[in-house]
Amino acid sequence: MSKESRRREALVYHAKPKPGKIQVVPSKKYATQRDLSLAYSPGVAEPCLEIEKETNNVYKYTNKGNLVAVISNGTAVLGLGNIGPEASKPVMEGKGLLFKIFADIDVFDIEVNTENIDEFIETVKNISPTFGGINLEDIKAPEAFEIERRLKEELDIPVMHDDQHGTAIISAAALLNALELADKKIEEVSIVISGAGAAAVSCTKLYKSFGAKAENIVMLDSKGVIRKDRDNLSKEKEEFATARKIDTLEEAMKNADVFVGLSIADIVSPDMLKSMADNPIVFAMANPNPEIDYDLAIKTRKDIIMATGRSDHPNQVNNVLGFPFIFRGALDVRATKINEEMKMAAVKALAELAKEPVPEQVNIAYGETRLTFGRDYIIPKPFDPRLIAAVPPAVAKAAMESGVATEDIVNWQKYEDELHERLGSDNKIIRLLLNRARTNPKRIVFAEADHLDVLKAAQIVYEEGIGIPVLLGRKEIILELMEQLEFDIENLEIIDPKSDEQEEKRNYYAEKHWKNRRRSGITLYDAQKIMRERNYFAAMMVNEGDADTMISGYSRAYPSVVRPVLETIGRFDGVSKVATTNLMLTKRGPLFISDTSINIDPTAKELAKIAQMTNYTMKMFGLTPVIAMVSYANFGSSKDPHATKVKEAVEYLHKVTPDMHVDGELQTDFALNPTLLQKKFPFSKLAGKKVNALIFPNLDSANSNYKLLKELNGVESIGPIMLGMRKPVHILQLGASVEEMVNMAAVSVVDAQQKEKREKEALKQQKD
Repeated sequence: MSKESRRREALVYHAKPKPGKIQVVPSKKYATQRDLSLAYSPGVAEPCLEIEKETNNVYKYTNKGNLVAVISNGTAVLGLGNIGPEASKPVMEGKGLLFKIFADIDVFDIEVNTENIDEFIETVKNISPTFGGINLEDIKAPEAFEIERRLKEELDIPVMHDDQHGTAIISAAALLNALELADKKIEEVSIVISGAGAAAVSCTKLYKSFGAKAENIVMLDSKGVIRKDRDNLSKEKEEFATARKIDTLEEAMKNADVFVGLSIADIVSPDMLKSMADNPIVFAMANPNPEIDYDLAIKTRKDIIMATGRSDHPNQVNNVLGFPFIFRGALDVRATKINEEMKMAAVKALAELAKEPVPEQVNIAYGETRLTFGRDYIIPKPFDPRLIAAVPPAVAKAAMESGVATEDIVNWQKYEDELHERLGSDNKIIRLLLNRARTNPKRIVFAEADHLDVLKAAQIVYEEGIGIPVLLGRKEIILELMEQLEFDIENLEIIDPKSDEQEEKRNYYAEKHWKNRRRSGITLYDAQKIMRERNYFAAMMVNEGDADTMISGYSRAYPSVVRPVLETIGRFDGVSKVATTNLMLTKRGPLFISDTSINIDPTAKELAKIAQMTNYTMKMFGLTPVIAMVSYANFGSSKDPHATKVKEAVEYLHKVTPDMHVDGELQTDFALNPTLLQKKFPFSKLAGKKVNALIFPNLDSANSNYKLLKELNGVESIGPIMLGMRKPVHILQLGASVEEMVNMAAVSVVDAQQKEKREKEALKQQKD
């Protein structure tokens, strides 16, 4: 994507469909006059009076305990510098978004129009009664040090300047693990710090808290080595001034064990790297380009342990591993501050988590067979779902033990369950899906690429590295639309199945198709004729290995797209009927609904097969399937054939796949309400489990329910996802949005990855 295209896309993202990235959403009912009279006058007076009697009741009756202020004056915004408070607002909103999606913390972003330290502090103090915590952001040094120090002293709620402490906490966790792998002790290693800003100072202080010796540390700023004989050093730099007679980074790097870069790109040369001690630890965290290129570094030193700030290399030092979870733990015990003990607890929790077995969904998301503690995995991945239950409890315990907690947690298991529950409404599964697709992109045929929205989706898929589009349609229209979109990639295939230049390919596909279908009433002439149709042509491309997967259906009714796919590609061996499932991203977490598009009234055996195929697909997403076979009846309460077929399907599944977490027949409310299910049907295989898939008894109920969820509750849907196809093909809903098409393209890539893996395993078994 060109710089101008990226600029325009970013501006549209922030402006449409309405400006900004965050909003206030009511958390109580407001439908009736009674609701409003409780929410406001006269009912609101009662909690006001209770808070007047006892100030801490504000945590009981308001959102203060889950509300953080992200506050900046815009003096050090990202790499943009001092751009002012208004210009910093998009960044602060973005920070608020991260707080919400990773730790379910609500945020008001506040931009303060002053560079005066006293005025800034006074402003924050005056508004502090509103909040349970203060996250200072993008404030330039050295003012940031003074602002944070004074606010921590003068306020009785947690205050943290994430630019300082976030990087410090994550890099300290990485450093402890890297030292363990290198068989070195933090008290003995020689450390070089390139950079002397807020983050660098905070990192170095935290390393000292874990045992690093001041005499073993050399810090550099833009003028060179910070030495004791330099004039006009700030108080922060004085602490790290060295008595050694060295002036340059090159000199400092000789025999150093650790290099920590928080400065600028490409300042470390291969020769500097070679001069370091054995098993050097290099954290090159300048963004977007590190102090030394990752590939160059690992080529230069085979024994290196390296981390960067980038997501496309191992060991990303990413602040999102820290600040949401640290504030979560601090808020949950109503801590009066975030102290050193809490920061150190977060460090240890992150370091320990990296040593534990990694959940399969994380391996899947990052395209790994098995992530294990080692040189390429010294800190957890940002998508690791265990972070929410690992870091906040450690921080909360440290707050309690150090005496800054005002509320104690007694039942830690209950607390961890609550933490997991907080993340039920986020879209993490989409991020996992897109990330997994990027690990091994596949060739995707977009069969309707001469439609603007389809081409937009293909552009995003290409530019995000999700897949390699193959564009089908009228070539002159596609080229015209590409010009409008500034989608100027020369090496992408653009194919018009009707064109003369595709005649040889059409005839080849027709011959193949005729041989497969000649006993089904099709002639060679028929086959040649239908190969001019894009969906037959696209399906044959996938069939013959000229593409890996395809998506279609944006402009045509579902049955007219399904037919060519079924006739051309066909089903897996043992699958009598294909089906579809939709992934619904609900507030309670991901929920699969099957069969939403194909089977009008499946038999008991077909229902069982749909459940098995759904089970397989859910595992592809890294989920543990817990499947309810739903009906209007509960466990034999009706003898009507519509209910008994569901019962028969369940009996079959219990017999042939006893390890599957599946049961029924069940009414939907019992299936989705674990308390109700446990109380009424404790014997069920689903009792005590959270159901994440519903298999409906017919197309009418499945299709209606998924669309009802989507339209009434605004639930995002991915699908319909085809089940049981021999090759990875997926059909869109008529008029699908660009976002839905991108998500379905990612599904098709992951499906192709999975089928490729399955084929390789089958071939291996045959050879064995």
